[in-house]
Amino acid sequence: MISPDLPAHLRAALEGKLHGQSRQDAAARATRISESYRSGGNSGTITSDADAIAYAIVRMPATYAAVVASLNAVMQASPDFAPTSLLDVGAGPGTASLAAAEAFSSLKSFDAIDANPALRSLALALAGETMRLRDLAYTLGPARALLERAERADLVIASYMIGELTDAERSAVVEALWARTRDTLLIVEPGTPAGYQRVIAARDRLIAASAHVAAPCPHAAACPLIAPDWCHFVQRLARSRAHRELKGADVPFEDEKFSFIALTRQPVARRPAARVLAPPLVTKIAATVKLCQADGSAAIVGIPRRDKPAFAAARRWDWGDGVEPPPRP
Repeated sequence: MISPDLPAHLRAALEGKLHGQSRQDAAARATRISESYRSGGNSGTITSDADAIAYAIVRMPATYAAVVASLNAVMQASPDFAPTSLLDVGAGPGTASLAAAEAFSSLKSFDAIDANPALRSLALALAGETMRLRDLAYTLGPARALLERAERADLVIASYMIGELTDAERSAVVEALWARTRDTLLIVEPGTPAGYQRVIAARDRLIAASAHVAAPCPHAAACPLIAPDWCHFVQRLARSRAHRELKGADVPFEDEKFSFIALTRQPVARRPAARVLAPPLVTKIAATVKLCQADGSAAIVGIPRRDKPAFAAARRWDWGDGVEPPPRP
């Protein structure tokens, strides 16, 4: 398991790029870009190095945390997975590449794709701060076209990118992502109802193409959640001083909500029997937990205190954990 916090040397390198710039101007840039994303925009709003730096300081730590949490789930499901090649699609400032490099010491080749020149420039600068990523091959251009001629990779990641595509583009890109996947594909999206729907659509399409679910689902059946409910998780991360300043925030931490799906060419070794779908409620009487279960159902499970071993285990469960629930009575 790796930490969700951006490594200190990378955070320092990123924030060092703010030196000599107005924090007020950087905050305004970050706000403008974030508002554009929330209203359905894309990275086309990021048009300069100053834009890329401001945006990355505000968003990169949270994106990194979500990708790390997803990769931790992949490692739990496939403890022997040791990829040697990575393809990071919609790479932006290289966040997923940095997270994968931390997660897998086995990685030797890193390829990235994105259409934004300012984000590519920042990614290459940050990669230069990490010995393993100094040979990052970062191709500039549209994902769909570049995927057609990209080399297959053991691990393919599309992090916070399919939401920037039209419906027609998204279906084609999801299929192209799978075609370039030698072993494992990870798709991460914002933990909103819309982000979840995009993840589920990709999941269903690729299961139909013989993909196997690694995480978070403990089954390959249809998602049992019914709107307005949706599957998402939360990863807490620390905020640096610069992060707080540019966001105008006082709280020293942030909770990033995300949805994800990890799919593999072969069945995984340790898919959990259940996944915790919400923060457990623990009282003196019982632990009440919402679970997605291996039989394809979702249920609220109560574990009474009198069942001491099961209750003790449930007290340690957290939102997003893969768990072994007690046998049904």
